[in-house]
Amino acid sequence: MQVERVMIDELDCDPANVRAHDSKNLDAIKSSLKRFGQQKPIVVNEKGIVIAGNGTLTAARALGWDSINIITTELDGVNATAYAIADNRTGELAEWDNEALAKQLSALQIEDEALVEAAGFSDAELTALVDEVVGEPLNEMASGRLASDFIFPPFTVLNARSGPWQERKKEWLGLGIESEAGRGATAFNIGFRGTKNNNWALEDDIGSGKSVFDPVLCELVYSWFSPIGCQVLDPFAGGSVRGIVASHTGRKYTGVELRQEQVEANQKQSRLAADPVPEWINGNSQDIDKLVGPMEADLVFSCPPYVDLEVYSDNPEDLSTMAYDDFKKAYFEIIKKSCAYLKNDRFACFVVGEVRDKKGNYRNFVGDTVEAFRAAGLEFYNEAILVTCVGTLPMMAGRTFSSSRKLGKTHQNVLVFVKGCGKRAAEFCGPVETRDLPDA
Repeated sequence: MQVERVMIDELDCDPANVRAHDSKNLDAIKSSLKRFGQQKPIVVNEKGIVIAGNGTLTAARALGWDSINIITTELDGVNATAYAIADNRTGELAEWDNEALAKQLSALQIEDEALVEAAGFSDAELTALVDEVVGEPLNEMASGRLASDFIFPPFTVLNARSGPWQERKKEWLGLGIESEAGRGATAFNIGFRGTKNNNWALEDDIGSGKSVFDPVLCELVYSWFSPIGCQVLDPFAGGSVRGIVASHTGRKYTGVELRQEQVEANQKQSRLAADPVPEWINGNSQDIDKLVGPMEADLVFSCPPYVDLEVYSDNPEDLSTMAYDDFKKAYFEIIKKSCAYLKNDRFACFVVGEVRDKKGNYRNFVGDTVEAFRAAGLEFYNEAILVTCVGTLPMMAGRTFSSSRKLGKTHQNVLVFVKGCGKRAAEFCGPVETRDLPDA
């Protein structure tokens, strides 16, 4: 048989075709053609009437194709009719291995959500399939089976408001972590508790009025994207929490912090650390290549100052005092220098949130962070939303929204990048370790 490329206008669908193609079926065929192209020719007779592949021809026309691949058959009359029916019927008689199908579709969804649609399945159909296979609703499986394997389900939405998350956070803070120590009055008083986005404050400490970088998020980043014994580099150290959690999860931690009083406070907090003891270096991260010295990092992990949303000091070298253009230039340079320490086939993670300019418009700080890592030679690998506690936001959201239509922000962006090959970086990380938290 010889495959030919012919103009679509030369072909006609079979008027006696007994297989109906509704809009859902045609949408699935179109998705497949767009993603994969035409991978098998349609079968036509010598008159250009389609014997097998009517749906493909209709979908190709809808996509605006002007030509298509065909095979011309010598079958005619009753034989052609019988073959057309058999072509559809033989596929119907096969049965899916639902468990294998669910695993393959789930793997496709993780790699690229569009692949599931191109394979002919909707998100709802995949969810129903997974529910059927595991014998329990997907959300229950996520909170049980996946949580036991990965601490929390490795989804793109991380819910820091959930009961299990809050309980684990209490356990971490039960060590005595006081990450807010060393800030000084300037930084602490400019923001309004529960609404500010800064280097150390992702959410309020539970009921205390103190803000700390979430230790559970630290635990997840370390456990998911690095192995025990690795070296972590943090160019915007801020408070002590990332260093203390690193030590208790068996990682070596080096953080650079501009403010001497913050470094001294962190060093006092190091009594809460395990082995290895975290290291904090006082200095300007723009000079990180001189401050850190020879090192090979296995993970770059940080939460940068959110531009001028909160000013941490009156030091002119402090990025939070700079105009955005100057901030952005320094920010790109710090990320470049930090990633120069990162070994190949390793991950980096920054936790960031959007900030507004003085006119109330978003600056695209999240997008600029992505571009900074790309400029440093890394690829954008994962993104997640951390749904944070609302704090005092309900007290102000109504008034603020009514006057400006600005939505109350209750999330942060967790951005993961890879230097080199993502597959080899994952292999380096090895199995995700789950462990009991250290005793207070």
